Amino acid sequence: MALVKWEPSEGLATLQREMNRLLESFFDGSPWRFGESMSAPAVEVSDTKDTVVVKAQVPGASKEQIQVTVSEGVLTIKGETKAEEKKEEKNYLRREFHYGAFSRTVPLPAGVQGEKATAQLKDGILEITIPKSEEARVKAIPIQVDTLKTRW
Repeated sequence: MALVKWEPSEGLATLQREMNRLLESFFDGSPWRFGESMSAPAVEVSDTKDTVVVKAQVPGASKEQIQVTVSEGVLTIKGETKAEEKKEEKNYLRREFHYGAFSRTVPLPAGVQGEKATAQLKDGILEITIPKSEEARVKAIPIQVDTLKTRW
């Protein structure tokens, strides 16, 4: 019978691999995937009286690397960021920047005018403003008060 030396760190490495696999399958399709590039930028969608505004975080992306389309009530943001191609002798102590292709689709409310959308990129935030049609704009409705004379 052969004796095998027990290595506690091997069990921890196996546990870590299994946890990573579990988390990857759990977060599949989420904006962040462990060990991979960013797949979908975080967004904020706001509704004002006259417009719908969509803001997306796209750090490190230039306007040439981003494509924005509006079609059939859906806004699509696509792009790709690439790592620097400088080949320097360096040992990274930590690398957390995310590079690669990304895509995000955002459903839009009815009544927006996609053909009149504008986009602006500033400080890593892409802001897309989409005007509403006249019919879709919020209108105040006056309330009539009936003043009947009552006797008590």
